[in-house]
Parts: sequence; structure tokens; C-alpha cells
Amino acid sequence: MSIPDHAQEDSTPILPAEDDEGYHKGLGSRQIQMIAVGGAIGTGLFLGAGSRLQAAGPSLALVYLVCGMFSFLIMRALGELVMYRPTCGSFVSYTREFLGEKAAFVAGWLSFMNWAMTGIVDITAVALYMHFWGTFAFVPQWVFALMALCVVTTLNLVGVKWFGEIEFWFSLIKIVALCLFLVVGSIILGVRMPVGGHQTGLHLIADNGGLFPHGLIASLLLVQGVVFAYSGIELIGTAAGECADVRTVLPRSINSVIWRIGLFYVLSVVLLVNLLPWTAYHGGTSPFVTFFEALGVPGVDTIMNIVVLTAALSSLNSGLYSTGRVLRAMALGGAAPAPLARMNASAVPANGILLTVAVYLVGVVLNYIVPSQVFEIVLNMAAIGIISTWAFILLCQIRLRQAVRSGRMTSSGFEMPGAPFTSWLTLAYLGSVLVLMLFDYPNGTYTIASMSIVAVLLVIGWKYLNPARPAAPHDGQEPPRMTAP
Repeated sequence: MSIPDHAQEDSTPILPAEDDEGYHKGLGSRQIQMIAVGGAIGTGLFLGAGSRLQAAGPSLALVYLVCGMFSFLIMRALGELVMYRPTCGSFVSYTREFLGEKAAFVAGWLSFMNWAMTGIVDITAVALYMHFWGTFAFVPQWVFALMALCVVTTLNLVGVKWFGEIEFWFSLIKIVALCLFLVVGSIILGVRMPVGGHQTGLHLIADNGGLFPHGLIASLLLVQGVVFAYSGIELIGTAAGECADVRTVLPRSINSVIWRIGLFYVLSVVLLVNLLPWTAYHGGTSPFVTFFEALGVPGVDTIMNIVVLTAALSSLNSGLYSTGRVLRAMALGGAAPAPLARMNASAVPANGILLTVAVYLVGVVLNYIVPSQVFEIVLNMAAIGIISTWAFILLCQIRLRQAVRSGRMTSSGFEMPGAPFTSWLTLAYLGSVLVLMLFDYPNGTYTIASMSIVAVLLVIGWKYLNPARPAAPHDGQEPPRMTAP
């Protein structure tokens, strides 16, 4: 693959990217680190692990480990791009620079589709979690969905510092809950205390079908579901554009994610299957709730419901933050309507955020019309956007590394380990996820089939949302960049 002619190594000073003009550097070290952790830990672990344990048994730990390793490589690929040139436009800006305007158009709108669909799921989840408490049983589901949307929209419109602060506390709640389980579970396992009438230990795995109780194929098919538990890891690339000390903060934040994935995902599952038989866990119930209830801890279901409610609000908060910046980057490149580039008095891309809110309002309506089918209607559509976003990040990193090897660009100083082999391997992994989705009938099969419809919509969109573009790096201008220290 060829590298754009503008990518020539010289002594050009670091300049702010057009995508970043008007933003405030309002995110600090602790907020960036929590955003990195929060992006990797969501409801996929707190709530989804129950049904996945039911489907694959103890091998879920291995699936989480493999998917987590590839997620870390994707974060390292994004980290290399960010250290080259931090920007709030994140992967859309990099896609425009390295792959061209059409690719940036596709990357941006597929990402928007992902977060738009995810947001509808999130506001639906909030409403369902609120109905856990009988006090609110009489309140219609759509009312809670609308309330959650209003609160998170307000937080995103008043400034990036508010977004960073609320995301910090959302992530902290999730981490504290997991750490509490890890400490309690480890102590119980260490002293061999029985749980729910079962003696704890490795024998619970051997006595219940072993590591692969349903066979290897069942575990492989689970990959296409587990991979989406890590959706949101790319958010740190967008947040880095509003970080005051990105060179110091970003590498440490990204590198710490791999051990946190190992600790929170892998070790959690290992503990769960050694504390109770994996057959004790079921879909629709958090496995952590199942464990604490077996211990006879009162009120644990209420505590865990608060945690998963927080995780859903965190995802909704992140979706509005990300889409606002992505839409602005697209508008500045001419791939989206120009009004989406406007900022409000708080240095926030308000029009992009409000467009996303308008889509979320469709979710509120769906909660009113078909409250029980909302998840199935939109969840799988988000899958296409997640896979495409990660693929574009990897392709841009490959182009950047080619330019560095040829001497046309300076190394960012934070190279993706093992690249380009690991870059292509991760792309192959994403391709295998799509293949697994294809064989996951009916939901996955229909999702892959719908890609043809999405492709037609993108072609139509490119034709009608393709006004005369402002000057961009591909027009011969030297892009701003960050050179290695």
C-alpha cells in the first residue's frame, strides 16, 4: 500500500489539528486512566457473563483472555496513532489522512451507527434496571429512558470536564465492585469455605464437564459475542485530544489495560467457576449476584443493580461524547453537514451531540411502542460499527508504520508491539468474528446480511453529503504531527 505524498519527514513543529480547534484540554491524568479502564469494562462482564458461562462453561476465561489480548493490540495501534498526532477526531482524522476521504466517510458514519444503536440499548437497559425496584414498577419504561437521556445530554453539553468527572466516578464504581468480589472470592477460595453447599476448588471444573463442557465449537462461537464486551476501548483515542499531558498519560493508561483485563475479566471468571459450579450461573442474572446470594449476603442484588445501572449510564455518556467529536471531525472534512462542526460556548460540539440525541429519542419511542423487542431490533446493528471502527484503526496504523519504515515519518515513540505482523493478525481476528457472526443464525446471519443495505446507504450518503471540501492534508498540506521525544 502506498503512503500519501504529504507524509514527508521534516522539522515541521507540532501544530494543533483543525479537528481540535476550539476544544479545551480539560481532561486530567486520573480521568484519562479511568476512561481507559471504563471502556474495557462494561455490562458485558457484570450482566452478560452469566449467559456466557451457561453457554461455554469455564472456557469463558480463555475466550475473555484471547479477545482481551486482541483488544489490547487494537488499543496499542490506536496509541501509536495518537502519539503521532493527538486529535479529538481520533480514528476519523487518521482515516482521512492515511486512507482518504471516502474511507473517513465510511469510518465516521459506521461509528456513528454503532454508538447510536448502542445508546438506544443503553437507555433501554437503564429503564429495565430501574424497574428492578418495585417502587418504580408503575412508571412506564419510556419515562426512565427519557430521564436518563436528559441527564446525560446535559452533562455532555456543559463541558468536557463534566464528562470526564462523571466518567471517572462511573468507572470507579465498576472497579470497586469488581475488586470487592476478587478480594472476597479469593479469601473464600483460600480458606476452602463452602459456598451454597458446594466445596470450593478446582474440582468444580473437573466434576462438571471440564474446561470445555459443551465442546470447543461452543466456545469458538462465543467469541463473536465476547468481542463486543470490549466495545468502547477506542474512546481513549478521542479523549486524548482533550488531554493536557497526553504524552505522559496515554502510554501508561493503555499499557495498564492489559493487566486489568486479565485481572477483572479472566481472574473473575476463574474465581466464579471455582466458587460455584458453572451450572449455577444463568443468563439474565449477574454471576456476581448469584455468588453473593449463595453466601447469604442481604441486599447484594440491589448493590449489583446499581453497578450495572452505572455501567449502562457510563456507556450512554461515552456514546454522546464520542459521536459529537466524530461528527465534528467529519463535518470539518466535508463528510457530514457543516452545522455539525459548530461548537457551543462551553467548547463542546453541541450540534453533533444533539443529532445523536435525536436518534436516541427514537429509542425512547421504541421503548413506548415495543418495550420488549428494543434490544433485538438494534443490538446487532451496533456490531458492524464496532468491527469497522477497529479495522480502520488497524489499517491506519499499518499505513503509519509503513511511512516510518520508509523514512517519510518519524516514529511516534509508542509503537504497537510486533507490528506489522500483529496488525494483520488482529485484522484476521476481526474477519473471523464476522465469519462466526454469519453462522450464528438467526441474529448474526441477519446482521451480516444487513451490511449490504448499510453499504447502499453509505453510497447514497456519499453522493448527497459530498459538498466541496475544505483543504485537507491530502490536498498537499503538511499535517500537524507529534515527533518522537
